[in-house]
Amino acid sequence: MTKQLEEISKNFGTNELVRTHTHNKSLARFATKINQLIQLFKQNQQSIEKREMELKQEITNISHDLRTPLTSIKGFSALLTDPSISEAEREEFLAIIQKKIDHLTMIVDLFYELTQLDSSDKKLIMEKQSLGQIVVETMLMFYDDFEKRELKVELNEGPVSPVLADNKAIVRIITNIIQNALTYAKSYLEISFVEEANYVWLRAVNDVDKINVAELQQIFNRTFRLDPSRTGTQLGLGLHIVQQIVDKHGGKAVANVRENEFILEISFRKWD
Repeated sequence: MTKQLEEISKNFGTNELVRTHTHNKSLARFATKINQLIQLFKQNQQSIEKREMELKQEITNISHDLRTPLTSIKGFSALLTDPSISEAEREEFLAIIQKKIDHLTMIVDLFYELTQLDSSDKKLIMEKQSLGQIVVETMLMFYDDFEKRELKVELNEGPVSPVLADNKAIVRIITNIIQNALTYAKSYLEISFVEEANYVWLRAVNDVDKINVAELQQIFNRTFRLDPSRTGTQLGLGLHIVQQIVDKHGGKAVANVRENEFILEISFRKWD
């Protein structure tokens, strides 16, 4: 058994385990426990390797997401130094630079929030919240964005039961849903509410160019991007944060596809 362990240590990439034909029950149990430790260690090693691959992918995505607006800012800033440009062009370039800075700030905020999700210092303040009112107020902050994207927005403003949640967390969830719709929706965003005995479901529906149903299982992964060729924020990053926050609230986040529609449903516990 000792020699086998030495070989297993030297060639840890193999699936070898300790073998014994002993009739001693105590020794046989010991060998079984050794093999369990070997398997647990290998599983942990595989988990670490997978996490390292995900981290590399995240770094690649972060670099891409940061480089794109930075490149634009650098290019248009250089144009501003050209004495031959008109005042109208100067104002246009400044507007573009400001838009890229806002976009960059949003990305950095998302990454910062991602690092704070598991922080023990960040506690949820669970209180009675008016979900419908918060949705309306948050959507109003994006009115200009909806206008620029020419998105038709429909909101079911009927009475909604209060929910038990953290106010800032709800705002972040709704903000991420809206930002994803602004990035990927073709022409409309519809938000409605469905009530059950103990939960209120927020339902967001927007049309998309195309989406693979098989990709739905990855939609909440922070390394997943709906369309790798598109610039902008990662769909997975925003929805990953949504899922993490919802989990902390004891709710669920579910994504579905129906023909050319992307459907996201979030549940909140009702206020007792």
